[in-house]
Amino acid sequence: MLRRARRWASGLMLGLCLLTACSPGEPADTRADRPDRAAEPPGSGSAASDPAGWLFVWAGDLDRSDPDFLAVLDADRGSPDYGRVVTTLPVEDRGTMPHHTEHRMPESRTLFANGFRAGITYRFDLSDPREPRLLGSFRAVDSLTHPHSYERLPGGDVLATFQGRGGRNVDPGGLARIGDGGGVVATASAADASAPGGALLRPYSLAIVPALDRVVTTNYDMGEDIGMRGGRRGRTDTIQVWRLSDLAPVATIRLPAGPKGYENQQPGEPRLLEDGETVLVATFTCGLYRVTGLGGEAPSAEFVHGFDGGGCALPVVLGRWWIQSVPSAHAVVTLDVSDPAAPREVDRLTLGGRNFPHWLALDGHGQRIVITDRGDGERRIFLATIDPETGELALDEAFRDPGAGRPGVSFDRSEWPHGVTGAAKPHGAVFGF
Repeated sequence: MLRRARRWASGLMLGLCLLTACSPGEPADTRADRPDRAAEPPGSGSAASDPAGWLFVWAGDLDRSDPDFLAVLDADRGSPDYGRVVTTLPVEDRGTMPHHTEHRMPESRTLFANGFRAGITYRFDLSDPREPRLLGSFRAVDSLTHPHSYERLPGGDVLATFQGRGGRNVDPGGLARIGDGGGVVATASAADASAPGGALLRPYSLAIVPALDRVVTTNYDMGEDIGMRGGRRGRTDTIQVWRLSDLAPVATIRLPAGPKGYENQQPGEPRLLEDGETVLVATFTCGLYRVTGLGGEAPSAEFVHGFDGGGCALPVVLGRWWIQSVPSAHAVVTLDVSDPAAPREVDRLTLGGRNFPHWLALDGHGQRIVITDRGDGERRIFLATIDPETGELALDEAFRDPGAGRPGVSFDRSEWPHGVTGAAKPHGAVFGF
């Protein structure tokens, strides 16, 4: 979750809206005039061959008076119900702040998702998308509390970051290796005697690098932004490198400042590139850093790119393309990172002024991206298409509510399959098989 960025009005966005006759709140595809960029219409796909025929969205009841829930949407482009909410599965808890899920559907079809404020991890069985089941939930793992991100290890276990420890939510947090069935395999503290003085060690997200026996985690105090109490709070500028084999800390690295002087603050999301050895780290202050010397005992980091605007969010990687949400620019941006030391922008998709894209996840084909808002904008889910050859992005115009005059599926609705519970705030979303 980001510190709320200033909502800068973009002259470019205004010009696009005038050209395309859209209102300030409607999404505009900056390349919509190119016919080769049009998304494939419904009816051209096949459910039998489409591994991304379902979309699972983790959502919180807006006024917190009803249970949070998992929504299942029809994401089969060959279906007449494309974009429809097929079913929902409420949990027993209210106001948990549904936040991150896994970014990819695991082979087991058991999805981990957190209610961050409540410090709960939920496990969902999604083997039958029309009949999702809640397998169980847990809070603390040993002494670690407030789980945030989940990544799968090669053997199927989950490696999760935890922001704090104990009932008072103090730092340092740590990592936990958890079996697919929810059992604890191992835990490790982020404590590092060699860390820079005053470093706030609150693990946020992670990238696993099996080829180098490494894990890279970011430190970012999400609790500060949502007013949580307990322990030290504050801004951060460090990442950590661990050995994957025994979860031992290797180094805590302070990111160097970028040209604007602040791009190193609030490290957010690390991602492994297609070579299997290079990790780039995106900060919420719109910096992009390359971790160097990752396989050794003294890794470091260098600034390689800055995005426009003052607030950035999550990336996904597809081949040589780094696709990044930039909520302060109301945009999703594609970079060519074939040279990780010198990324270059190749395309961007600009949404409406009420849209602050945050969460991104790829489908099983690597051709569509789901986009959800950071939480203070329009509660609407979009799908975008990406050309794997060029990195070009386009809004999927067909993915919309039945009868709607604009793309996207709104979570501002009074009724859901589980009842009349009102609007909801979507966050983590993942394509199914």
